[in-house]
Amino acid sequence: MPTRVNNVLSWASDCEVQTLLQAGKASRLPFLAGPLALMPDAHVGIGATVGSVIPTQGAIIPSAVGVDIGCGMAALDTGLRADQLPDDLGKLHGKIRDMIPAGVGKGRDKDAPGAGRIKFPRSLEDAVAFKYMDQRLRAIAGNQLGTLGSGNHFVEVCLDERDQVWLMLHSGSRGVGNKLAQGHMKIAKGLMKEFFIHLEDPDLAYLVEGTPQFDAYISDMLWAQDYALANREAMMESVIRSMEQVLGVTLPTNSINCHHNFTKKEHWAGKDVWITRKGAISAREGQRGIIPGSMGTSSYIVTGLGNPASYYSCSHGAGRRMSRGQARRELSVDTLRKAMDGKVWNDRQAVALLDEHPDAYKDIDQVMEDQKDLVQIDHRLTQVLNYKGSI
Repeated sequence: MPTRVNNVLSWASDCEVQTLLQAGKASRLPFLAGPLALMPDAHVGIGATVGSVIPTQGAIIPSAVGVDIGCGMAALDTGLRADQLPDDLGKLHGKIRDMIPAGVGKGRDKDAPGAGRIKFPRSLEDAVAFKYMDQRLRAIAGNQLGTLGSGNHFVEVCLDERDQVWLMLHSGSRGVGNKLAQGHMKIAKGLMKEFFIHLEDPDLAYLVEGTPQFDAYISDMLWAQDYALANREAMMESVIRSMEQVLGVTLPTNSINCHHNFTKKEHWAGKDVWITRKGAISAREGQRGIIPGSMGTSSYIVTGLGNPASYYSCSHGAGRRMSRGQARRELSVDTLRKAMDGKVWNDRQAVALLDEHPDAYKDIDQVMEDQKDLVQIDHRLTQVLNYKGSI
C-alpha cells in the first residue's frame, strides 16, 4: 500500500532520500493534475525520477518521457517445455547474436524486415528543429530497426514455474528516439529561459499545450513510441527464427509488447490528462504486462489490477540501487560471474557488463511485494540464456 508525502504517493519501501527529493520537485510543478505516483523500483533519473507516473494538464515534460522514447518489453510463451531445449544453449546464443546487432550506435548492414513500412512524422520533414536532420534520422531509423542497443537492453530465454520456455527482450527507439528526445529537451530548456521561468531543476523544462513546440514534440514522441514497438516486434521475429532454426520447431508469434517510457492522454476525474510513465507500465484491469528483474534474477509476467491511485500503473522492473559508476567501483567481475553461474551469456564481455551486476539493482521480489495492490503475478520467469548489448 502506498504512503503519501505531500504531493507524492509512494509504493517504494526501499527508496533513497535523493529519489524522494527529486520526485518532490516534479510534484510541485503547477500543472500537475494529481499526486505524482512513485513506483517501488523508483530511483534518481534525469529531471524526472525513473519509476514515476506524472499526471499533467496543459503541459508535458520531455525529460519525464526520457531519451529512450517508447522503451519497453516484449515476451512470448513459446509453448515449448524445458526438456525441448538443447543441453548446450551456446549455439542458440550465437544465432541470436548473429541475428540481432547490439551495442552503442550499432545497426544492420541492411534494413530489417519491415523497415520499408516506417512512416516518418511531419516534424521530421518541416519542423524547424529537425529539418536539417531529416535524411540522417531516416538512415538511422532504417538501419537500427530490429537491433538491441546497449546498457540494460537484453534478449533472454527463460523458464517459468511450469518449466515452459519464454522469450523476453528489452529495447526502445534506439538512436532516432534519442536524437528526437534530446532535441525537444533542448527546445524546452530554451523556452524556460526565454520566458524567465525558474524551475527547481532545469531538466524539468516543459512544453505548453497549444504551442507549435508542444505539437512538434507530440508528433515525434508518438512516432518514436510506434518505432520502439516495431523495433521489439522485429527483434522478437529474429529471436523466433533463431529458435526455430536451432530447434527445428515452429513457434507462435502472439507476444506481449508494452512501453515503459511514454506518455498518453487519458481521462481522469472528468478531465483529459497527460499520463507520463517514466519507468512504469500501464496496468489497467486485465492488462498483461512484463516486469523484468536484473540479469541473474527473476522476472514476472503480470496482469494489471486497475488501481486508480497509481493511474493504472506499476513498476517497469527492479530499479537501480547503484549508479553505473558506483557499480563499477564497488562490484567485481568475479561476483558477476558467480551470479550468472549456470546461465549462457556473453561472459567474454563481463568487464563491460559489470554495471549490470544484479547487486546494482533492487530486490525484484521486494518490488513485487510492494505492488501487490497494482498487479497480480501470472508467471515467474528465470533466465537460462541472456544476450545483452555490452559496448
